[in-house]
Amino acid sequence: MNFTLSFSALMPLAPVMIVALTLIAVMLLIAVKRNHNLVATATVVGLNLAALNLILMWFGPAVPEQQVMGLFAVDRFTLFYQFMILVAALACCTLSHAYIESYKDNREELYLMMLASTAGAMLMVASNHYASFFISLELMSIPLYGLLAYTHQRGKSLEAGLKYLVLSATASAMLLMGMAYIYAYTGTLSFVDPQALQGILSGFYDKVPTPALVLGLGLMICAVAFKLSMAPFHKWTPDVYAGAPAPIATFLGTVAKVAMIGLFIRFVMSSGLILLPNVLLILIIIATLSIIVGNLLAVRQVNLKRILAYSSIAHFGYILVGLVSINYTDMFRGVAQGISTVDTQAVTVYVLTYVLTTIGAFGVVTLMSSPYNNRDEAESLADYRGMFWRRPILTAVLTLMMLSLAGIPLTAGFIAKFMVIKQAVMMGSWFLSAMVIVGSGIGLYYYLRVIVVMYMTPPEQPRIEAVRHWGQQAGGLMVLGATALVFVLGVYPEPMLQLAKLATFSIDPQLIQLGFMLFVQQ
Repeated sequence: MNFTLSFSALMPLAPVMIVALTLIAVMLLIAVKRNHNLVATATVVGLNLAALNLILMWFGPAVPEQQVMGLFAVDRFTLFYQFMILVAALACCTLSHAYIESYKDNREELYLMMLASTAGAMLMVASNHYASFFISLELMSIPLYGLLAYTHQRGKSLEAGLKYLVLSATASAMLLMGMAYIYAYTGTLSFVDPQALQGILSGFYDKVPTPALVLGLGLMICAVAFKLSMAPFHKWTPDVYAGAPAPIATFLGTVAKVAMIGLFIRFVMSSGLILLPNVLLILIIIATLSIIVGNLLAVRQVNLKRILAYSSIAHFGYILVGLVSINYTDMFRGVAQGISTVDTQAVTVYVLTYVLTTIGAFGVVTLMSSPYNNRDEAESLADYRGMFWRRPILTAVLTLMMLSLAGIPLTAGFIAKFMVIKQAVMMGSWFLSAMVIVGSGIGLYYYLRVIVVMYMTPPEQPRIEAVRHWGQQAGGLMVLGATALVFVLGVYPEPMLQLAKLATFSIDPQLIQLGFMLFVQQ
């Protein structure tokens, strides 16, 4: 393995380095003089510079497709997912500014932890080695513990941080033990080592699978399912979402989830795990349970943050359906034609629309909660009763977000669900297609219930209300921008589809050929 540390070798990770330098600059600013507005501005400027660098790399003369120290792979897939992470982080920073403005304790450290977690998330989607997988995951997760419990005067916030700390640490231990078992069997920590693929596939295609390999993969899949809050590892999700400060719940639901699903896609494809019938069956079971459990448990909720938490469980079930429905026959055929890229268009489109709708939905919750950050948040559906008569534009934003999450036409959510169902049907996965349709039908009930509440007769004295100038704040502008994108991409999705189609990563043809031969032999 080549661990060259020259400056030119690290340049493909320039956006991550910009975020890391921003973190150092913010730390120095805090040490010199605490100024909330200055620290928030510096954070946003750094994230924008990193995003600009990503855009220049994407549209530059040549997108780098190279290994960095044998630990990271930088390609269009990496750049696209890193850009989604930066957009989500920018939204969370701008939403946090107004939310934390009247906080009585130190406010500046919030941005430090956001920057550190964002850097870890960006490294995660570039990882192609178990060592970088675990280190970048912990770099993303550890600051999240502090972010969730940041407004610790609110008992719910402290509870959310402690719950996530204990359960996330358990999942990380499972992940590390799973990696140890796989390494003991294969002798390598790389996702893309032909020796590892041959060992894994032959180990499973034997009449009696190797126990260490089965246990290692099982532990890793369970740990990833926990991080993505997929059933049956979802119990922490509603409590943590409901207790977390609203902009941090947004961060957890977007940045952390995008990083984990991006890494998982690269892991299961590059390592050849997706070729194992047993692994496919486990993923199908997890996807089905997530769709059923997430939608059914959301039906009885009267807390909007908990509704969105259960909704996220179901949506990652839909994403998993798209992942297991990728046409591997075309992938094998492509190798014969000299093509070694993996087409994850449907999954990428769904992840993008999920990020935009989550920013918009939780953004409304944040804007409603901003003046009350040390007391109650706008969690209950009762807090949104009659909101149309007081804040019509904010109501229109949340209405569009609910319709997009439900998959109603003329929204980006409809395009995403259509892509996933189409891919499942083309693969003949009629059961999974039916699960997506049934889950969407159940979800329509609780999404429409949120909309109906907002148009009811308003109470005489609202308990919680958004500030009148919310649309002039940076967070308000970010929410309006996400809303516009959800609508425009629902009406004219072609740019989104083309970008998602380009967001591919390469697999060593030797790996696919080896997997195909073992697959055919069985």
